[in-house]
Amino acid sequence: MLEEKKNDFISRAGTGMTIVAWMAFFAMLFFMFEDVLLQRSNPNQNITTAVNGYQKEVVLQRNVYGHYISNGTINNYNVVFMLDTGATDIAIPESVANKIGLKKGQTVFVKTANGDAKAYRTRLDRVAIGDIAIDNLRATILTNITGDEILLGMNFLKHLEITQKGQLLTIKQ
Repeated sequence: MLEEKKNDFISRAGTGMTIVAWMAFFAMLFFMFEDVLLQRSNPNQNITTAVNGYQKEVVLQRNVYGHYISNGTINNYNVVFMLDTGATDIAIPESVANKIGLKKGQTVFVKTANGDAKAYRTRLDRVAIGDIAIDNLRATILTNITGDEILLGMNFLKHLEITQKGQLLTIKQ
């Protein structure tokens, strides 16, 4: 009887250890796969700036969906930008604006890809991708956008020289 209980305990312990091992294996796969997906959606997570004389240059790689996504900063807060030449202003989801402490100004109504929306004007002290930075820019806080990506519109991009070739976008200031 004692031998039976001992064997039963060992069997249950072995089953438990097997379950724990499989859970650890799947957790490891999840975290590895998450990094791969993040790198595919934003290949520009670590921006480097080349300096040639007085000119700064950042090169962005297009993501698997055909967009230029890049890490950057607004008022020294880390953010993720999607470069959008079709956007007049920098467009910030309301949730991101709240996180980084932007003040809502004048209420406006705008037309977006998601339809007509209520929005708010705001001012940004500094917007940067790598060491390329523009100060004192107008932006729009949008109430109808979800997610964390900020549309980096023409009021930022018009100050820069932009060249696209193949999968790369070169930005010079």
